Amino acid sequence: MKGQPFDVIVVGAGAAGLMCAIRAGQRGRRVLLLDHAEKVGKKILISGGGRCNFTNRDSRPEGFLSANPHFCKSALSRYTQHDFIALVDKHRIAWHEKTLGQLFCDGSARQIVAMLLAECAAAGVDVRVAHRITAVEKPDRFVVRTDHGDFDAEAVVLATGGLSIPKMGATSFTHDVARRFGLALTKTRPALVPLTLKAPDLANLAGVSLDVIARVGRTSFREAMLFTHRGLSGPAILQISSYWRDGQEIAIDLLPDTDAVAFLKERKRSRPKAELRTVLAELVPQRLAAHLAPEGVLGERRDKELETLAQSLKAWRVTPTGSEGYAKAEVTLGGVDTRELSSRTMEANKVKGLFVIGEAVDVTGWLGGYNFQWAWSSGWVAGEAA
Repeated sequence: MKGQPFDVIVVGAGAAGLMCAIRAGQRGRRVLLLDHAEKVGKKILISGGGRCNFTNRDSRPEGFLSANPHFCKSALSRYTQHDFIALVDKHRIAWHEKTLGQLFCDGSARQIVAMLLAECAAAGVDVRVAHRITAVEKPDRFVVRTDHGDFDAEAVVLATGGLSIPKMGATSFTHDVARRFGLALTKTRPALVPLTLKAPDLANLAGVSLDVIARVGRTSFREAMLFTHRGLSGPAILQISSYWRDGQEIAIDLLPDTDAVAFLKERKRSRPKAELRTVLAELVPQRLAAHLAPEGVLGERRDKELETLAQSLKAWRVTPTGSEGYAKAEVTLGGVDTRELSSRTMEANKVKGLFVIGEAVDVTGWLGGYNFQWAWSSGWVAGEAA
């Protein structure tokens, strides 16, 4: 049976797929946007605590990890964070900036999804949800087979994302199809993910949060860290998790703005009868102070002991046992090898008309709107070319 003809079929109605469909439709292409879920943009809706951290004002290539760090530059320069902010402003969606350039809706993430669907409608995009895709083939034109019939097109864009948050419907679909068309993949693993620790005595610190600098090698992030029942989380840990590898040690500065040696020695002079834990609780949460500091009064401690304690506070060292996996990861690190794709169009070099965009590609952003910006940028350049 002959499939229903389109110019472009976009598989996956998340951030990247919606943007791609919009841009292709604006160019006058007949676009079909398919998704297996009951509604579009499910990860958009849960992002940013329901307010969607839709981009980062400071988005730049240095905020992305890839085997080829230069690959993302073309797309990011052709559709920038300022272009997406202009789109949000055009739809009169109020937004605000939080820390480190992170932009959020004042209201709800539903506004971003509604904006994208309105743009799809204006561009004549045919959006169909609850379509389970069983195969993507290319006898001549591409044929996309679904449980609602077959569709054909001269171009197919794979935009179903990575492996993170499987309860939201994440699958390996794009990776599997890419492999079937002969595209190589880099190794994948969870990223922007909480890390687990072996030490059971840290469980009593669950819920404790503080500002830290987390460091692996030459890479460091200053943000909040949160102790959990299983290990460590919070923005600083999620960020460093993308750079951490199994067996590596993480150094954590628990007192980023404090000369710990000078502080402890001054308190030894001014409060010699104070408990060391009590003094340390001036700088860190009380439960953490009790965990880190030995018992005893400050005046009984030799300066050398205080220097050793200060050093451990400025470089508290932990070796995670692993991560909480794709179930808790915000994104997937790795994916379709960038050497297989054009950085300008996201088209596969050896399969004309096949495009791969968004999280499924080996480009992973920092926490704080960078991954959404990659979705918008990669989607836009593919929609410009498909």
